Amino acid sequence: MTRSVFSPDYRRFRELLVEARRRAGLTQAELALALKRPQSYVSKYERGERRIDVVELLDIASALHADPCDLLRRLQRRRKTA
Repeated sequence: MTRSVFSPDYRRFRELLVEARRRAGLTQAELALALKRPQSYVSKYERGERRIDVVELLDIASALHADPCDLLRRLQRRRKTA
């Protein structure tokens, strides 16, 4: 099991989070404000400099008004077709 933020799966996961943020019409700074975190927090997980855990995923999804299960399903579908 790969734990790297540079694995293809984690790269796709980061892409899904960026897509969700953009669909929500938010900048990194606006999302960070909603999360009560510095903008660098969002920037670092989007660039793969830090991993997020499941609790953080729930917070991020909530701030984006996104379904975390949908994000994970989309990631899983990608894995099945790869």
